[in-house]
Amino acid sequence: MRAGVLWYVWSYRTGHLGLKKYNMSSPQILTRSESEEPTLSRSLRPRHISMITIGGIIGAGLFVGSSVAIAAAGPAIILSYLLTGTLVLLVMRMLGEMAVEMPEVRSFTEFTRAAMGNWAGFTVGWLYWYFWIVVIPVEAIAGAGIIHNWIPTLEVWEIGVVLMALMTSVNLMSARAYGEFEFWFSSIKVAAIITFIIVVGAYVFGFRSPTGPTFSNIVAYGGFAPKGAFAVLAAVTTVIWSMMGAEVVTIAAAESPEPARAVAKMTSSIIGRIVLFYIGSVLVVVCALPWIKVVPGESPFTLALDQVHVPYASTIMAAVILTAVLSCLNSSFYIASRVLFVLASKGDAPRWLVHTNKRHVPARAVLLASVLGMAGVVAAIISPSVVFAFFVNASGAIIALIYLSIGVAQVRTRKARERAGKPAPALPMWLFPWLSYAAIAGMSMVLIAMALTPEHKLEFRASAISVTVALLAYWLTRRLRRS
Repeated sequence: MRAGVLWYVWSYRTGHLGLKKYNMSSPQILTRSESEEPTLSRSLRPRHISMITIGGIIGAGLFVGSSVAIAAAGPAIILSYLLTGTLVLLVMRMLGEMAVEMPEVRSFTEFTRAAMGNWAGFTVGWLYWYFWIVVIPVEAIAGAGIIHNWIPTLEVWEIGVVLMALMTSVNLMSARAYGEFEFWFSSIKVAAIITFIIVVGAYVFGFRSPTGPTFSNIVAYGGFAPKGAFAVLAAVTTVIWSMMGAEVVTIAAAESPEPARAVAKMTSSIIGRIVLFYIGSVLVVVCALPWIKVVPGESPFTLALDQVHVPYASTIMAAVILTAVLSCLNSSFYIASRVLFVLASKGDAPRWLVHTNKRHVPARAVLLASVLGMAGVVAAIISPSVVFAFFVNASGAIIALIYLSIGVAQVRTRKARERAGKPAPALPMWLFPWLSYAAIAGMSMVLIAMALTPEHKLEFRASAISVTVALLAYWLTRRLRRS
């Protein structure tokens, strides 16, 4: 879901705790007993959870942001997507293991609290919330820009305000309303990708192609890896943002009848979706047209459809991209409000945010996200290259850091389990601990690459400021509580 952010940011810039210590009713974590806490609904059905997961890994970064990656690595970008998909798969498997073993946890950010203490839960929770608060105005402006091209009589800020109001209303209705909207948004994206693969794939195999099969495009323009192996590895820092968002399932599953089962099912089936939606679609793109024709910032999907002579290709892709943007905007409100709700229930945010309405929606958290998102829209209009650009850059490396913390949390909780003599988890991480270490090393390498790569260095430094602020905030709140 971070996918859309990648594209739009680019355009703007041409103490050890074991499992048994994580007690939901502990006075160190909650000030009231669990039975007295406002509860979220259980209204999301399996079809909602399934499509929320798919929507989490399909965004504008696939439809448009992939152009930056293809231009950077050539046809070998397929390997970059494969490497990145493997990393995401390992992270999701680790999340699945912890989610099944701790079904009472309502946000995956709380796994770090269970493994590393309250400081980790506070820091990771607030950083994740901040990440999605920044996404809200980014996606609102992006969607408004697309609609403005169709209806130029309306100003971008006017359309942005309408989109914000619409998604705020949807999320205030109920979790079921959010799930229904996301189900149909994701269904459109899935249908679009499958249709694209079939239509362009047929052209690649020679159907309606004047020169027969076009597989030679993979090696005809400088070879399969025209910019070398290093470019393939470096492209992971770009590709990884387009695949992030699958972790949303662990948040949405908390409002389903069987959270642990929903997470286990989704984390086990995500690899097939990555192969189909990302590797499959990018493969047919680089086979259908010369990679040197791909222009960073312009949809390679549109270029491929033009190559196949599909009428109104640009209009079709604009509609699909708008759907992806609205899907991300819808989910941004949902995620930000639920993460803030959990932080408030742990005492890490004001207690009044724990309040839910009669439909068990944390309405105050939703409205706060809406107000801050609207402020972001104003900042994007007034100061797109200074204030707003800093906020967006300051969230650039946060997801990679959060994924890294997930890996550390999984290793610590699993080792604590083994020291306690407990049986293996119901959904164990493969080849533990080696694949867990591999995932941690992979995310560490992504962060190091961001720090050393010129186009990502600014994001890394700004994100470091965000992390420092979060850690200082925890230290300050702890001092205030003690005094």
